[in-house]
Amino acid sequence: MIPAAEAELSAAGLSKSFVGSRSLIDMALGRPASRLQALRDVSFEVARGETLGIVGESGCGKSTLARCLVGLHEVDRGEIRYRGQTLGERKGSARSRYDRAVQMVFQDPNGSLNPRMSVGECIGEALAVHKLAKGAQIARRVAELLALVNLPDSAALRRPHEFSGGQRQRIAIARALAVEPSCLIADEPLSALDVSVQAQIVNLFLELQARLGLTLVFITHDLRLVHHLSHRIAVMYLGRIVEIGPAQALFAAPRHPYTQGLIASAPRMEPKRVAGRDAVAGEIPSPLAPPPGCAFHPRCPRAADICRQVAPALETRDGSWPVACHFASAEGAV
Repeated sequence: MIPAAEAELSAAGLSKSFVGSRSLIDMALGRPASRLQALRDVSFEVARGETLGIVGESGCGKSTLARCLVGLHEVDRGEIRYRGQTLGERKGSARSRYDRAVQMVFQDPNGSLNPRMSVGECIGEALAVHKLAKGAQIARRVAELLALVNLPDSAALRRPHEFSGGQRQRIAIARALAVEPSCLIADEPLSALDVSVQAQIVNLFLELQARLGLTLVFITHDLRLVHHLSHRIAVMYLGRIVEIGPAQALFAAPRHPYTQGLIASAPRMEPKRVAGRDAVAGEIPSPLAPPPGCAFHPRCPRAADICRQVAPALETRDGSWPVACHFASAEGAV
């Protein structure tokens, strides 16, 4: 656990659900609308200047968590704190400062770039809205931001569709940095890019973090990336964090069966290693109807009666790191 005084961003008991649509039959029979539980009691802290990687299969709630952290979704329960102050307590100018301090980089850069505006206008708009520059200052600052992400000044005159996917992601990062944030939430920022370009963007994140002292929450389904990028890793499954610990130690000795399966199934350059050994079996259950007890028990090779009845708490055992498993293993690497 990180001392509260050192935490840049923290979440405590976050829960978020979405109400589904009702069919005509449901309405005729008086059935309630279905409810998708996207987040269930999610808690973590990120220290200043740290990278927390959040990993899990599609549909586990990673993107919902990202949107809650930047205020695009309101949580049903729990609280988000930035430098000790609860997000819900921030009103007016205080909320505006939070919105500046915690910025998001989206999976698809087109979602944050207006195709009808030039790159300079896209970036300059953020500067003008937050009153960080005006007049000729905006053009100078735009040039500085483009240089920061290794793009030429001339890029400011062109529109987003004239650039490659990797270049558009650089522009989106520059736009996020325009308001001088201390924390970036990166939601699958590499998934739409070629592998060779992914490496360039990863290195850019590392360079920016070292240069600007950024705190980074990096969300992905790619274990290789979080292993390379992160100081700590949180593993999510069906809306919950099931394990969170130091990146190197967690990869060397994962304790939760789900983490063990993910790491075992990740591609490695080892000729003698059998592909898919100990991989996670089965499909992730629907968040509309999560299993009782431990949500992972239908896919877990160690599941017992208690797993089917009681959801394990995320807690530290044996002096290690927090894990949510009744039979957490501390035996070492997969």
